[in-house]
Formats: sequence, structure tokens, C-alpha cells
Amino acid sequence: MRKLILLALVGLGAQLVDGSLGMAYGVTSTTLLLAIGTNPAAASATVHLAEIGTTLVSGVSHWKFGNVDWKVVFRIGVPGAVGAFAGATFLSGLSTETAAPLMALILLTLGLYVFIRFTTMGLPKGRLGLPLRKRFLAPLGVVAGFVDSTGGGGWGPVGTPAILASGRLEPRKTIGSIDTSEFLVAVAASLGFLFGLGSENIDFTWVAALLIGGVIAAPIAAWLVRHIPPRVLGAAVGGVIILTNSRTLLRSDWIDASDGVRYSIYAVIYVVWAAALVYSFSQHRKNAAEERRIIEEAEARTAEQDRREPEPA
Repeated sequence: MRKLILLALVGLGAQLVDGSLGMAYGVTSTTLLLAIGTNPAAASATVHLAEIGTTLVSGVSHWKFGNVDWKVVFRIGVPGAVGAFAGATFLSGLSTETAAPLMALILLTLGLYVFIRFTTMGLPKGRLGLPLRKRFLAPLGVVAGFVDSTGGGGWGPVGTPAILASGRLEPRKTIGSIDTSEFLVAVAASLGFLFGLGSENIDFTWVAALLIGGVIAAPIAAWLVRHIPPRVLGAAVGGVIILTNSRTLLRSDWIDASDGVRYSIYAVIYVVWAAALVYSFSQHRKNAAEERRIIEEAEARTAEQDRREPEPA
């Protein structure tokens, strides 16, 4: 019973983060399942089966709060489902040890771009509102879906920074669209695992515990992402990407850093991340105050002009 309660709490916390930042549900949940001895394929299958419910509730919640671009959902979600099914089907015969550090390096680069861009300049405006093309979203979906099913998580960490870096979709709609499209990925990955593993290797009680926690958190996260300033949200997402992928690189065979080196780097990242969030929030308040002042001055000028105009005869 204690383990089930813990799994439910993990599902709640993971979905709260995932629904707010567009990533980390699969990574968090899979990490716990692996830590208690579950084999990688069964762990990923358990998480993806739970995600069918959590992503459905999360998608509906994001839709109600206006956080979803449906064109993006289908353009990335359908190719993502294809990649997820392929990855799930062949997971038992695949090794992602070599690919993981390379993918982490790519994601770290994207994370640094998002982090610096949003912290220093806020929401990208130059291309905001321009359509995201199929030739960009389709390959991204296939890669993200494949990584997600083979690694137990990755749809958000791959998809979210790539779309944010394009500057064409505001953060809350990026996160809402990624979370909503993940439903298609979760269904396809689950079918692939059931086809490749069968149901005997999956503990459906664990699936239910993760699902309950995630379903409770989904609408809260959808409300939260609508009320977090884009500048702060972008800095937060960038920090998550940097921290997650720095950890992967430092623990990989490429670097294999000692505990002292890793913890020192983590400490630096946390300090810089915290400072960036404080700075982003202060700049948001400053800009918001400036915008209110401009609006108030414009309303005052309009009212003064109305008073000066002669009354109609």
C-alpha cells in the first residue's frame, strides 16, 4: 500500500511539472520504476499506459484554458505516434546508451538558447504567429516519439524546446499542444509495448496509481500554465532542459564525471537558474507596469479630448 501511495504522489508531482512545463512526467515516473527494479521495457510500458489517462485529462484541461493549437497537435502528434510505436516494438532489442549523450547535447544546446532568449529578451516576437510547417513538425514528431518510448520519456524534452526555439508559438500554447499531442504518442507506444511484451509483464495496479495522481494534477497544471508570465515560463523550461541534460551528459561514458564535479556543476546551475527566474519575474513586473502606465495615459488623453469636444447641437 505504501508503494502505491508513493506512486500516486509521484504521478501527481510529475504531471504537475509536465502540465506546467511541457515535460518530465515520463522521465520522473520511469526513473522511480527503474530504481525499484523494473526492467526498462516494462517501466516504459507502465508509464505510457498511465499517460493515456493523464494526457487525455491534461489535453482537455489545456483546451478549456485556450492553450492548444490543434494544427500543431495533429502535425506533430500523428508522426509522433508512428515513432513511438516503432520505438516501443523494438525497445527490447535496442540500446540507447550511445544515442543518449548525443541527444542530451542537442537538447542542452536548445535549452541554453531558450533559457538565454527568454531570460534576457522575453517572448520571441519576430516570428510569433507564423505557422509551424509540416516539414519541421513531422520529423520532430517521429524522433520525439521514438525517443519517448525507448527512453521512458522524451516527448516533452525533445518537442517543447524545439518549438519554443522556433519562436512561432507562445510558451503556454507550445506546452498545451505538446501535452495534448502526447495522448496520441501514449496510445501508440502502449499498443507497441502490448504487442512486443504482452500484458503479463505490466503491473496494472502501478498503472492505476500513477494515473490517479496524474489525473488529479492535470487541470491544476493547465490553469497554472495560463497564469505564469511567458518570460518566467520560458526561463523555467530552459532551466529544466539544461539541468536534465547536463545530468545525462555528466553521467555518460563520454564524460563520466566524479560525484564532486557533478554536484558542483549542479549547484552552479541551480544558482544561475534561480537568479534568472528572479530577474525574469522582475522584468515581467517592470514591463507590465510600463504597459499599464501607457494604457492609463492613453485613456486619460482620450477622456480629456472627449471633455474638450463641443456638445452636439
